[in-house]
Amino acid sequence: MPVLANMTEFGKSELLTTDTLESAGVSVVIYPVTLLRLAMGAVEDGLRRIRADGTQAGLVDRMQTRARLYELLDYPGYNTFDTNIFNFRI
Repeated sequence: MPVLANMTEFGKSELLTTDTLESAGVSVVIYPVTLLRLAMGAVEDGLRRIRADGTQAGLVDRMQTRARLYELLDYPGYNTFDTNIFNFRI
């Protein structure tokens, strides 16, 4: 039976490494709000910069490009899959 570790920041437990968890018999680890907290920190920084500069131009190099997003999502593969399900033609 798989053993799951729910690793969340700011709790009572120490933040353990994946190696430590694996050696303790954990086979699945979730980080339920880690990415949200990272993203919201970046959002705060970005909003401060936009307010100070009056533009997002200085932030563009820190942004994920559309090409990278499509690569991560395998967008062409999904688009092929989706088209085979419903193609919006009448």
